[in-house]
Amino acid sequence: MVPDSTPQRSPLFILCLLGSLSVVSPFNIDMYLTAFPKVASDFGVPTSAVSLTLSAYFIGMAGGQLFYGPLLDRFGRKPPLIAGLLLFLVASLGCAASTSIDMLVAMRFLQGIGGCAAQVASLAMVRDFFPPRQSARIRSLLFLFIAVSPLAAPSVGGFVVSLWGWRAVFVTLFVVVGLILALVWLLLPEGHKADRGISLRMGPILREYAVIFRHPAFATYALAGALSFSGLFAYVAGSPIVFMDNFHLSPGAYSTVFALLAAGLIGASQVNILLLRAFSSRSLFAAMLALQAVASVSFAFGIWGGWIGLYGTIALFFICLSCLGIINPNGAAVALSPFGRNAGSAAALLGFIQLGIGALISSGISMGKTSGSITVIGIFAVTSVLAGIVLLLGFKSARAALAARDEEGV
Repeated sequence: MVPDSTPQRSPLFILCLLGSLSVVSPFNIDMYLTAFPKVASDFGVPTSAVSLTLSAYFIGMAGGQLFYGPLLDRFGRKPPLIAGLLLFLVASLGCAASTSIDMLVAMRFLQGIGGCAAQVASLAMVRDFFPPRQSARIRSLLFLFIAVSPLAAPSVGGFVVSLWGWRAVFVTLFVVVGLILALVWLLLPEGHKADRGISLRMGPILREYAVIFRHPAFATYALAGALSFSGLFAYVAGSPIVFMDNFHLSPGAYSTVFALLAAGLIGASQVNILLLRAFSSRSLFAAMLALQAVASVSFAFGIWGGWIGLYGTIALFFICLSCLGIINPNGAAVALSPFGRNAGSAAALLGFIQLGIGALISSGISMGKTSGSITVIGIFAVTSVLAGIVLLLGFKSARAALAARDEEGV
């Protein structure tokens, strides 16, 4: 049974606990990337087929977002969050016991459904525990926790795989998330009282999502941000192929490159905190989106022309991913700023859009006949340009809607 009440905690404690929740999915994604070749070898499938396990996780997360959103608003944050983490633990054991690639794909899908509870709850609870005008800064601080994943997870995963095999990765995840579950159960305050007025019937739920999506600020910044952020999904799904298959890096070298590129994403998210002292979230979002589009299109042409080698690929990936460190927290902050009572549903819809597009992107890489840098960078370039178009089309109406809600300082 979930405790009925918990003592009030300091903002720093809340931030740390939200940070631990925010790394559940990134750590789960990054930790077994170096094991792709061994998983492929064990099941007798190509490395690209193993990427489908990643796509299945994204799809589970995307669908689960819509499921958990109303539950988090109706029952409070903790009960649905605890249920999701329990499902994640059961699915992790299923992954470790998988006897075929199809079973592993299915278990990863269930992991995604469970893990997304942590993702959407942590996003909604930023709105619960911190003022709206601090949300972009708090989300940038959460990147310090998310930084643990790309910096440490591939190396930790490689170490675990080398000692005990790839199945031990999921046992390790079971232990880590089990500890996080214990902290949530015992120490996390309930930031949102249960609201029995939130309906769980399909019709009202869909109408609620429709109302949220029709808000010009949400539609513009959620779609533009999701298209921009899908470049990260393309990179994560395609990077083992790009660096280990095409450039023939060892798992250790790949982990080093992965950590270096993650440093760009992480460093930019922290620079964002300083930039927010002088610029609004909307202006930073637009400027970094423009830079990302220019960099990724130039990257795609360079790869297509055969002018860019390993070091150029690393450098341009670094620039493109660094842009995301500023785009993502500011886009989420603007998209969610108009919502209070239904923040859980708004966060769920934002996550669904972001992860749904990301799942399609990663599935395209997994099932595509063309492999290598041109596929990954081509997708990065196209989605960046599309994100810019969405922002241009919706910017004026979004600005007017935010002004009407007295959100000009966001």
